[in-house]
Amino acid sequence: MIKVKFNDKELSVKDGTRVLELVDEKDKKNLVVCKVGAQVKELNYVLTEKNDGMTVKLLNLNHAEAGKAYEASLRYIVAMAFYRVYPEVKIRFSYNISRSISCHAMTKNFNMSRAVEVISKEVKRIIDEDLPIQRVTVTIEEATEIYKKFHLDDKIEILKYRPENTVHLYKCGEYYNYLHNYMVPSTGCIHDYTITPYSPGFIIQYPRHELDATIPEFEEEANYGKTLQKAYNWAERAKVQTVNDINRKIDRGEILEFVQMCEARHNKQLAELGDLIENDIEDIRLVAIAGPSSSGKTTFCNRLRIELLSRGINPVTISMDDYYFEKDKICAIQGKPLEELDLEHVNCLDIELFNKDLFDLINGEEVTLPRFNFKTGKREAGKTIRLEPNVPIIIEGIHALNERLTKSIPKHQKFKIYIAPQAQLNIDNHSPMSITNVRLIRRIVRDMKFRNCPAATTIDMWRSVRNGEFRWIYPNEENADYVFNSSLGYELCVLKKHAMEALQKITASDPQYLVANRLIKNLKYFRQIDDESIIPCNSLLREFIGGSCFNV
Repeated sequence: MIKVKFNDKELSVKDGTRVLELVDEKDKKNLVVCKVGAQVKELNYVLTEKNDGMTVKLLNLNHAEAGKAYEASLRYIVAMAFYRVYPEVKIRFSYNISRSISCHAMTKNFNMSRAVEVISKEVKRIIDEDLPIQRVTVTIEEATEIYKKFHLDDKIEILKYRPENTVHLYKCGEYYNYLHNYMVPSTGCIHDYTITPYSPGFIIQYPRHELDATIPEFEEEANYGKTLQKAYNWAERAKVQTVNDINRKIDRGEILEFVQMCEARHNKQLAELGDLIENDIEDIRLVAIAGPSSSGKTTFCNRLRIELLSRGINPVTISMDDYYFEKDKICAIQGKPLEELDLEHVNCLDIELFNKDLFDLINGEEVTLPRFNFKTGKREAGKTIRLEPNVPIIIEGIHALNERLTKSIPKHQKFKIYIAPQAQLNIDNHSPMSITNVRLIRRIVRDMKFRNCPAATTIDMWRSVRNGEFRWIYPNEENADYVFNSSLGYELCVLKKHAMEALQKITASDPQYLVANRLIKNLKYFRQIDDESIIPCNSLLREFIGGSCFNV
């Protein structure tokens, strides 16, 4: 017998007991995965002597890891439905607008519009059958034969980059697949989802853990959607849609060409921005830049300024950080003690003074800007400036696209830029990579190298960072005049060696292990680029790995 703590009770259970056997029958369909010690496990996980003394915690859709398992299980069922009804058709999943997944056919001339209703019915049938989803372990050779049977050639290709000699697969009836995530114990556990036609395929929505396990109302996000489509089209043309595509370029010795190709995309976007601003320079007085954490805003601002200088435009940059109130003032505004302050709230900024200074500068007045001394926590007098005609002001920060922050400036005098990595990258056709994970890997590397901050601390902060993004940044994205896609197709090959070193210091008993293990599972498939000399000194990636010419 082994002892575990379950639902705040000490239990003695037989060696070999599945966690699911401890769950009340009425609760089984409302759970997704569990946590055994510090690790996420499936509900079919078998308890053994090594788990003696551990706490077993059940996770529902309010937990981030449970939400990821639920979403992956839903993709598994959709892929299974396609195999049942259209076994020869290849499909690809991608993360899409409004926190959804898109599914489209890769098989030419397949009529997806007619298939949506058929697939929806088959998905419901599979769920109603409540079929067990079982995890099995096979050799690389066995996995290859199984993938051949189910026409999953893309999964065969990725096997050669897998460091382990065995492969985990999931079996449901006669169907096999693997989606690089944990699974629910049976198809009947998927009870909340929508499938909606959306050209060129359909949109799948599912409960979001950050929205109290509810499905968000679908919102058409034209800017975001257009950027994702551009990213997809470019990846398709450049043949870098999957990890295997990227690794193949490295294996062929095309590293330098690949790096330069990705950098050229950034150059092209900067040139487009330069044209747009130059063509309207008589009206544009303010260039506002915002984006989520680790989007590369600092390097982007420097490169945009140089792009404008090359066109005879000499912009002035104003730091929004200099307009922060002192903390005692923020305490009074928010009515909270110091330790409970929301330091990302827009009311932490002196909006009235910021607007007045912008207004005066744009109208030719001389202005003494404030300077926030972060050592003393006090605001001081800074430099005094007056703008020449047709000189735009550049501002950057999480609130830069918020109209409230620049209400004294007419909309036609503002040019708003949203920056974020918008990669359309898949491990394989059925397993898209999270853009958020890419940003977190960037931040882990940067914090470790430049802020003496271990990966565990960065991971602990990430939830608060994400909450701030959903509250202050994403709602203003659609107001942008231009979306700059800051992704670089080769970046994870470079970040891998830096991030793996930091992530592997987090042990299985640490609370950050769940996230660290997920990131390691993504990174392990990428070929590593060790020769960082081929990365230009003005590359946006230099902001995270070091060696940027802007830090000289």
